[in-house]
Amino acid sequence: MDQTRLALEMLDALDQGQIVPSIAEYDPAFGWDESYAVAAEIVKLRRARGEKTVGRKIGFTNRKIWAEYGATGPIWAHVYDRTLVFAQNSAATVSLAGSSQPRLEPEIAFQLRTPIAADCHDPAKLLEAVEWYAPSFEIVSCHFPNWKFKPADSAADFSFHWRLIVGTPVPVRKDDIPALVGQLRDSKVALKRDGPVLGRGVGANALDHPALALAFLADILTRQPDFDPLAAGEVITTGTLTAAYSIKPGETWSSLYEGLPGVTGLVLRFTD
Repeated sequence: MDQTRLALEMLDALDQGQIVPSIAEYDPAFGWDESYAVAAEIVKLRRARGEKTVGRKIGFTNRKIWAEYGATGPIWAHVYDRTLVFAQNSAATVSLAGSSQPRLEPEIAFQLRTPIAADCHDPAKLLEAVEWYAPSFEIVSCHFPNWKFKPADSAADFSFHWRLIVGTPVPVRKDDIPALVGQLRDSKVALKRDGPVLGRGVGANALDHPALALAFLADILTRQPDFDPLAAGEVITTGTLTAAYSIKPGETWSSLYEGLPGVTGLVLRFTD
C-alpha cells in the first residue's frame, strides 16, 4: 500500500470537494490498520501546509446509526484550527462551499484539562480530566459516492470530519461531577430545520455516556503509536446524538438541549 499516494488523493478530494471511489472496494486487503496509516500520513501533510491539530472528533458512537452506514464501531480523526469554529452568542453562519454531501450532527463537546489515562471507564473519573463541556454541531462530509463505503474507508476519509461548531462552554467543577454524570447521560436534544423538529436524541446515545467516548479514544490511541496521545487543551466532540441529516445552503438548523446545566443549544445558518 502506498499510504502517501492515498493520503494525497484523499487530501485532494477534501480540497476540491470531489467524490472518489471506495479504497477498500478495489483493495480487499485495505483494513483498519491501513486506513489509520493513511490518516496518520494525512495529519503530517496537513501540518506541513500550516494546519494545526486542536482536538479530535469521535464518530459512530451512536449505535442506532450503524446499520445505515455499515459501521462496526467508533472511529476518530483530528480537528484542525481551520475546521474548528466557536459560535458567538450560540449562533454561527457557515459556508458549505467545498463540502461533499454534507450532513449535520448535534453532539456534546469537551475540552480536556488533563490527558486521559487508558483503561479508565468510570464517567466520573473521566470528567475529572475535563475543563468544560458545550453543545456542538459537527458537519460531516463524505468523499465516497452516496455515502456508500466499506467500514475501513472511513478513517482514510478524515472519519468524515469537515467542520466542528462549538457553543458556549460550561466549566466542569469537581463538586458538580457526581450530578453531571447523570445529567450528561440523560440530557435530551431536539434537532430542528427551519422550525420543525426532525430528530431527537439523548446523551446515552454516545456509547452509553458521552464521557465514555473519551475512554474509547484514550484506549485506541495506546494501539496507534503513529498518533499523538491526548493532551490538555484539546477539544473533543463525542458523536451524534441523533441521525445525521443532509444540509444545504439557505437552511437554518438549531439544537435544543434539556437537562444539561448551562446548555440551551445552537443555531446554524448555512450559505453557499
